[in-house]
Amino acid sequence: MRWWSDAGHYWVTWLYVNMWTLNSSLQVTPHHRAARMMAYTRLACQNTVSQAITTLASPPPDVQTSGIMARLEKLFSQVTNVKEQYFIRNRIAEESRLKENEAAVRIQSWFRGCHVRANLKYLHKNATLIQKTWRGFNARALFRQRVKAAYFNMKMNFYNKMAVKVQQRWRGYYVRKYIHNYYARKQYLEALTRKNVIIRRDLEEFAEHQRRERERIALEKAEQEKHIQAQRLHFLLSTKQCPGVFNSPFRVEPEEMEMRLRRVKPPPLVRSAAKERKSPTTNPDLMANKERLPPIHKTPQGPFRPALEVQQQRYRPLEPSLRVATSITALEEAREELRRQEWRTRLIDQTFLPFSHTSQNKRYEGLMHTSTPFEQVAYGTKHFREEHKEQLQGKEPFKTVFTSCHIFDKFGRMYSKAGNIV
Repeated sequence: MRWWSDAGHYWVTWLYVNMWTLNSSLQVTPHHRAARMMAYTRLACQNTVSQAITTLASPPPDVQTSGIMARLEKLFSQVTNVKEQYFIRNRIAEESRLKENEAAVRIQSWFRGCHVRANLKYLHKNATLIQKTWRGFNARALFRQRVKAAYFNMKMNFYNKMAVKVQQRWRGYYVRKYIHNYYARKQYLEALTRKNVIIRRDLEEFAEHQRRERERIALEKAEQEKHIQAQRLHFLLSTKQCPGVFNSPFRVEPEEMEMRLRRVKPPPLVRSAAKERKSPTTNPDLMANKERLPPIHKTPQGPFRPALEVQQQRYRPLEPSLRVATSITALEEAREELRRQEWRTRLIDQTFLPFSHTSQNKRYEGLMHTSTPFEQVAYGTKHFREEHKEQLQGKEPFKTVFTSCHIFDKFGRMYSKAGNIV
């Protein structure tokens, strides 16, 4: 049976070599490699069985003994079993082909994944090292620039601070020596304080004198008013028979007005001048030469406003209403003015069109059947009133402008009966 074991060893060695060749190939897919491996396995099995059958059919010439013949006979009897085992193993290999193929593909994918991940890890590590080095270089350069700028700013701030100190020392010296003398100013303020004290005392005395004078005048005025009132009411003085209004019998003592009425005298009687009687001996010529007096006006009924305010009211400027002050075509005029201004400030006559969507810049060109006079009726889109001019002959057009309200136009410009502005 050595030939069988040698053939089997050869077949296994050949199978592993071919599997390694198949696995090391990068241009063949896993399915192709599995199919090729199964074909090589079948071919090796067939070659081994054929070699065994050929050896059993033609034994070597040196086999002469009966033991060897018996062994050969036994081998001849096992040829059928070998064929059956061949087909059984071939069927088992065919049944497990897909499973082994998937296992081989999974092992290959895992190995390649490990290889790719290791390569990516190596690349990432090197890329991280390169980025770290480059970023550190940039950061150090930026830090040096910032340190330089910070040092420059620190020096400038220090120089500015020292310059400010020098300037304030010099300005203080100059002001104290030539502009503001502290001791002279102090002496002036002390004298001014003393003068203010004297003036304040004089003002307080003058204010007290003015207050007493106002009180005296008020008392005199009140006394005079009471005296005049007592003269007017002197007829209410009580007599021995009849007590007066201010001398009630129910009081313990009479009122102050009663005592004042007793002290004052009644007002003197004012007699009217005697009327001039017409003399019948007057010459009519002298009467004709005498100037005639102006007519006597009626007594004015007040209260009246000041003459200056009345004159300002008469000569106030014209204040037209909103409808009169504004033009009917103000909107059209404004649009025309904007159009003229845009035309004056325009640099080029051709309108600038964006270049991102050139298809949208094309202007619409009307079709032939849309340019015919059979267009959409304007009623319902532009207006909602049908006009038949042949039926409106001799009729006034419809007025779209209403008159202004005169009540609001006169607001703040009229006067009531009391003279107040309405």
